[in-house]
Amino acid sequence: MQLRRVAVLGGGPAGLYAARLLKLAQPRCEVVVHEQGERDTTFGFGVGLAAGTQRKLEAADADTLRDIRAAGRPHDMTMDVGGAVARVRNDNLIGIARTELLDVLQRHAEKAGVRLEHGVRPAADDLDADVVLAADGVGSATREAGGFGASVELGRGLFLWCGAGFALDDAVFAPVDTEHGTFVTHAYPYADDRSTFLIETDEPTWRAACLDTAVVEGDASDTASLAHLREVFRTHLRGHDLIGNRTRWQRFRTVTCRRWSAGRVVLLGDAAHTAHFSIGSGTKLAMEDAIALVAALDAEPDPPAAFARYEAVRRPAVERLQELARRSRLWWESFPSRTHLPVERLMISYMTRAGNIPLDRFAATSPEVVGAALGQFAGVAPQVPPDLTDWVLRSRVAPDDLDALVVDAVLDDPWGVEADAVVAAAAAAAPAALRVVGPPERPALLTRLDLAERLRTEVGATVVVEGPPDLRDDLAAGLVSGRADLVGVTGSTGSGEAS
Repeated sequence: MQLRRVAVLGGGPAGLYAARLLKLAQPRCEVVVHEQGERDTTFGFGVGLAAGTQRKLEAADADTLRDIRAAGRPHDMTMDVGGAVARVRNDNLIGIARTELLDVLQRHAEKAGVRLEHGVRPAADDLDADVVLAADGVGSATREAGGFGASVELGRGLFLWCGAGFALDDAVFAPVDTEHGTFVTHAYPYADDRSTFLIETDEPTWRAACLDTAVVEGDASDTASLAHLREVFRTHLRGHDLIGNRTRWQRFRTVTCRRWSAGRVVLLGDAAHTAHFSIGSGTKLAMEDAIALVAALDAEPDPPAAFARYEAVRRPAVERLQELARRSRLWWESFPSRTHLPVERLMISYMTRAGNIPLDRFAATSPEVVGAALGQFAGVAPQVPPDLTDWVLRSRVAPDDLDALVVDAVLDDPWGVEADAVVAAAAAAAPAALRVVGPPERPALLTRLDLAERLRTEVGATVVVEGPPDLRDDLAAGLVSGRADLVGVTGSTGSGEAS
């Protein structure tokens, strides 16, 4: 369809990129971006763009991606546990300052003929436009006005974003145990003299450290927490301070909507959906939404048909990523329970936490890490055998006559209230061994492995996890990552993805 006028609410990555792509596709259309903040004012530090997202951006708009890459900083990834370090290659992963990313997107939008209006916050109903693209973020006023069937789920853990005035060599995941509990940082470089430090903890640690008492008003940062965390992470900060920018503790908000459009208004980016930052997905989802929405607007005869096409194309990918992100969030919220693992085995646990990276694929790209982990697991010299799954399972299949209490696990959250009851009942029974069983589908098996990890840690019994023969790779990853002691390969075949 040929559009006359399009209004975009929100000048973040989703809104700016959609505006540029739409103007390139329909030069006669008037496209205006309305951003409530001033042009040179933004919040946050760095964002990451992985190789897969970059390939999609290149196909959609090579000129913009060229400038994003030029402003970005490539880096690998490390995990540092008490000075023991495991490093993973991360080809083409880049960090870029949010300010730089927005500057690139603003320049390219204006170059295409988009008009940018800053310091204004109109409502969708007040705009004269054929279509209103609502890209006004996780706190979207457009979404909250109703019509989209929105719901928001809060995570259990707490996190805050801050920065530091130097560039780390690589991205680093680092837990630090303190007298109050464990804090963990996800930190990465995004400029020659800047790094992001995202820091997480659980509620008991947060309260024990008295970080729940800070009073933060307006745009101020939580300076008491920044001072405390500067001491916690002083080794990783190399003598630098932590930098705040509206820095305060939050719980992650997972946004879902039953509908992404209502009338002439359509949601994209965080306004429509969010996925936990540990998957690195916010900017990715926003810009990929923009690509799909503009393609649908260009291909369909009217807005309702375009919105339906956009949602049909994007919703499966978004929901898959949201499920991966949910699993990743639960893993990070329970992170302190597994810091006893050697760093290489902890890296295996991290890489397989959401079920989207098979153990053999990780071994192909990071043989040193996987080889060391396999050596630790089996008590042999580091190695990556050619028959990796068979090698792992060979001595860890539970005998059929093992005397074990059976736990039939049918639940969604291995750290939720239902799981608490399962763990408490198992602890009260005090068995020598537990056999965790359940449906054969892959999502159920992944949840079973996570529950088994809790049972190993909190009950202290030998834990067997049963799974179907076609999911032997997941069972092997569960063994190496410390989620299970033994496995049972039995029953019908499983099916389905991790999402």
